[in-house]
Amino acid sequence: MESYALLIGATLSAGTVLAIAALGLLINEKAGIVNLGAEGMMLCAAIAGFATVVHTGNTWLGFAAGMAAGALLAAIFGVLVIWLNTNQYATGLALSLFGVGFSAFAGISFVQAKLPELPKYAIPVLSDVPLLGPALFQQHPLVYLTMVLVAALIWFLYRSRAGLVLRSVGESPESAHALGYPVRRIRLAAVVAGGALCGLSGAYISTVYTPLWVEGMVAGRGWIALALTTFATWRPAHGWLLGAYLFGGVTMLQFHLQATGVQVASQLLSMLPYVATIVVLALISRNPTWIRINMPASLGKPFYPGS
Repeated sequence: MESYALLIGATLSAGTVLAIAALGLLINEKAGIVNLGAEGMMLCAAIAGFATVVHTGNTWLGFAAGMAAGALLAAIFGVLVIWLNTNQYATGLALSLFGVGFSAFAGISFVQAKLPELPKYAIPVLSDVPLLGPALFQQHPLVYLTMVLVAALIWFLYRSRAGLVLRSVGESPESAHALGYPVRRIRLAAVVAGGALCGLSGAYISTVYTPLWVEGMVAGRGWIALALTTFATWRPAHGWLLGAYLFGGVTMLQFHLQATGVQVASQLLSMLPYVATIVVLALISRNPTWIRINMPASLGKPFYPGS
């Protein structure tokens, strides 16, 4: 029973990484921007957050540093694709490659560094419930804040005027521009906000989820988060957290199977999260009409004022 509680708890933590990053990418895509640089932003944020915690001992300052790093890189990306009209896909890939190289260079001196021990978090009374207590109620506060973020984003997108404007910019930027909305500035704000969330996810990885610095430690989670936006068909209310925890659970399953002595090659187990991603995307792609209906109409397309 204890091993299952640990698996569930680890799944929530692993899913939080994906959920936060995917929320940031969703905000981008609702505004019509595809950012393939999530992996690079998360890596740069991971080393920024880790270095900050090493020097200050404060995890929340590490989160802030990670968000700042992600927002800065996203702002550069936004200026390139929104004002200079560079290709969004090529620019995003370049950002991802830059992040991989820069984080490796900046993190050389932090490879052996150690963070202060994290405090033990527990919700009184609930944390003592057998099985569910250790699994659900002894998590880092950011795990619960992520659930609040999802609910807040649902309200923002579908219940607020600002969310309606953001969606209109993604669906028909020409119409939004004709109504007097500053399409480029709205898109840049969405890109920066999305980058900050990707940065928060990266900082969470290096300071809480795996409190150490290793080159390339994001390990493809940025790409899985990108796939998660398609999995939820661009709507956070449609299985967003479920999808994040599904992918997170598959990631942790490999360690659970190894711990229980299942004789499977570790290389095959390491493939599980990525195989699951491909399988899910293949299943979703069988219904292209459903994707076309829910995908923002101007996704990945440049906007030319006055066109």
